[in-house]
Amino acid sequence: MQQLTTLARDSRALAALAVPLALTQLAQVALTTTDTVMMGVLGTEALAAGGLALVIFNQLRTMGVGLVTSVGNQVAAAAARAERAADDEAAAGGDGDEVRGLVRAAMAVATLAGLAGAVLMVLIGQAATWLGQDATIAHRAQGMLAALAPGLVPCLWFQAVRQFTVGMRRPQALLRITLASVAVNAALNWAFIHGTWGLPRLGLTGIGVATSSVHLLSFLALYASARRDPQLAPLLSPDFWRADAATVRRLLGLGTPIAATYGSEAGFFSVTALLAGSFGPAALAAHTAVNQLVYIVFQVAVGLSHAASINVSRELALGAYAAARRIRNTALACGAAVTTLVGLAYLTLPDLVLRPYFDADAVADQQGLHIATGLLSVVAVLQFFDCAQNIGVGLLRGLDDTGSGFRITLIGYWAVGLPAAWLLAYPLGGDTRGLWLGLLVGLATTAVLLLRRYGRALTAKDAAAPASVAAGA
Repeated sequence: MQQLTTLARDSRALAALAVPLALTQLAQVALTTTDTVMMGVLGTEALAAGGLALVIFNQLRTMGVGLVTSVGNQVAAAAARAERAADDEAAAGGDGDEVRGLVRAAMAVATLAGLAGAVLMVLIGQAATWLGQDATIAHRAQGMLAALAPGLVPCLWFQAVRQFTVGMRRPQALLRITLASVAVNAALNWAFIHGTWGLPRLGLTGIGVATSSVHLLSFLALYASARRDPQLAPLLSPDFWRADAATVRRLLGLGTPIAATYGSEAGFFSVTALLAGSFGPAALAAHTAVNQLVYIVFQVAVGLSHAASINVSRELALGAYAAARRIRNTALACGAAVTTLVGLAYLTLPDLVLRPYFDADAVADQQGLHIATGLLSVVAVLQFFDCAQNIGVGLLRGLDDTGSGFRITLIGYWAVGLPAAWLLAYPLGGDTRGLWLGLLVGLATTAVLLLRRYGRALTAKDAAAPASVAAGA
């Protein structure tokens, strides 16, 4: 009974941070979806060119976000130390300075990554035809990439301030701002596409201009909200040109493996999409539909992962190792509850789940719908391991062990998952279902290795803590 009471209490504490983060992630998915829908309105060629531009932008954005993701953990640990030292005015002030220094360094990293990514984005666009893309599609994608490039810097500024607010456990404004950005983005997309409200008529390029504008407006809104918060305002220091070089290097050292992990995972799923395409258009359509379902549920896992990660950093800064162990169990229990409910919906209501992607009455969609329905039974299990491995990465980030997370995902995704997917899909004749079974094997392997690493690393830190305290004394 006592264990259930503790689990319920820990779940409420985790949900207080995880729910707004998960909803924010889902709102960001809606932002990209809006852009895609608007491209479709302009026709197939625009959708192809715009889709290519968004793939390039999202890959660079995702890796840039990885570079500043550890900021939340560092801020959480510094804030916890400040609370513990609240009776010591000098110590408390020092930790306040530490948080301000972290915010400056985060803004500096975001600026550098945003500028480098923007230049790289334009260069990739110019080289699109060399990469085998149709000349007309490549030309239209270049215009959109040029419009998207200036938005990368404020996009990463937003992420840096976001990590600061999350680390301080005050993320409430994030959801409101992200939801508002979806509506503003849709309106600006329409206005720039068609030249309404006195704005220039830019067509596809207008979607890029609108998206960059929304990234800037979102950053300004989040910054203004933090400035109005009495707990955040004294610590919010965006003057990145004053950043301490050592702190910048520390954040880059922690963030580079995270960025590489994000890039590796995106590449893993991209390769499996290419493999699915080898089985024909119906198989690729089924793979795309089911992958989107997994991606939506994945946003809940992201919220749990970030919340667990922040809470681990905080508890370790306070020396609460037992609480850090409970966070792992609580996050996994919450993830299992969500994925079980969604999995039951997959198994009992497959037609309803797949209705947005296939027309059950259309002959052309019948084969894709049949394949996708068969995949849902695999996905019902797979998404739990996908959630668990994401939580595992977050837990290790809470230990400042980002390097192990990257190495383990390389093993799980590429050394186990991809060969298993190929083997089950081709030599063993499993087709698309075999491909997804291989994905399940890779994600399960990754989850087990990450969670085992976390348990061992936490035990080692716990065992070394008394000696460290003695040495510090």
